Amino acid sequence: MVPLGNSLAAQSAVQGDVVVLGGGLIGTACAWRLAQRGHDVVLVDPAPGAGASYAAAGMLAPVSELHHGEEELLALCLLAAAGFADFAGQVSEASGLPTGYRACGTLAVALDAGDRARLARVRAAQTALGLEVEALSGRQVRQLEPFLDPSVCGGTLVRGDHQVNPRELLAALRVAAERAGVRSVRALGEVLVHEGRAVGVGLAGGGELRASLVVLATGARAHEHVPVRPVKGQIIRLCMPVGEHVLQRTVRGLVRDREVYLVPREDGELVVGATSEERGFDESVTAGAVHELLRDAQTLVPAVAELELVEVLARCRPGSPDNLPLIGFGPVPGLLVAAGHYRNGVLLSGLTADAVAALVSGEQVAPEVAACDPGRFGLRAAAREEVGTR
Repeated sequence: MVPLGNSLAAQSAVQGDVVVLGGGLIGTACAWRLAQRGHDVVLVDPAPGAGASYAAAGMLAPVSELHHGEEELLALCLLAAAGFADFAGQVSEASGLPTGYRACGTLAVALDAGDRARLARVRAAQTALGLEVEALSGRQVRQLEPFLDPSVCGGTLVRGDHQVNPRELLAALRVAAERAGVRSVRALGEVLVHEGRAVGVGLAGGGELRASLVVLATGARAHEHVPVRPVKGQIIRLCMPVGEHVLQRTVRGLVRDREVYLVPREDGELVVGATSEERGFDESVTAGAVHELLRDAQTLVPAVAELELVEVLARCRPGSPDNLPLIGFGPVPGLLVAAGHYRNGVLLSGLTADAVAALVSGEQVAPEVAACDPGRFGLRAAAREEVGTR
């Protein structure tokens, strides 16, 4: 075994308390929290952090992301948002690295009268749920963000919706996990089941990692074990001139009923996204999607046309049938699931890690987390068994 972040050839029958399968934000955060509680943790992933976490924009936006009929998800995300600053601070303290967390607020804007009416309906629903939102005129919106196009006719300010840089957060989590004793295997793994229970992970290069518990955190790739599906998202990264940020806060726009978001980073990066496509495990970038994202972003912020195009990529978000993540034991003993976080994986990373660590220790979780039990899909909830500590 070697420290997190280094490569390790496949080992045969290596023993540990917990094997975490999946090295994105969710899996790495879970590994870190479990190691902090004294567990001997091995993290398995062929390319840690190269999946959905790598493409994520990092919006921490439970209020702005409100969708009709998703009250349970809203409650879960509000709980996560309330603790995220503390989580990010703990990661920075443990690693000595920044996470890119910014308490900058989110501005939702409307291009035309139809968009403004839709935004007003969303705002009414937010207000009815007791969420803090502020209606703004077109003039007030442009006072906050002067680079917005004059045709923008109104908006909603959500002061409590913030952002983080997922790539910085993951880099810091990896260091924190390594310092806590998490070991890493860079290989493709699959859950080993023997006599009806998970007993570890088999490695594609040969060998096994035996463990008392397997945490399944492979995102959309968990579909072989639980009901999750890939939802393709294409996203663009631009670069703003040094000292000349075209936006100060996250902007979520409606452009003739199409949605687009722009997330500015302190380092000058501007993230523009993202599509939502039901195309299976397709991570190709298409000209049409890139054109539409840039067109709508430029419609809202004309200066986008002058920015350097740095990166275009696509990844698959892990969606669940009801858009709630799956956090809990099942479908076989010895397997704990942390998957299906869809568009809120970054926001829910800290909360999920805390929940997984609590469940392994036999502790109760908050009602908002209990609603995410995989048993709601008819999966047999596996009884918790003792997991040894170091």
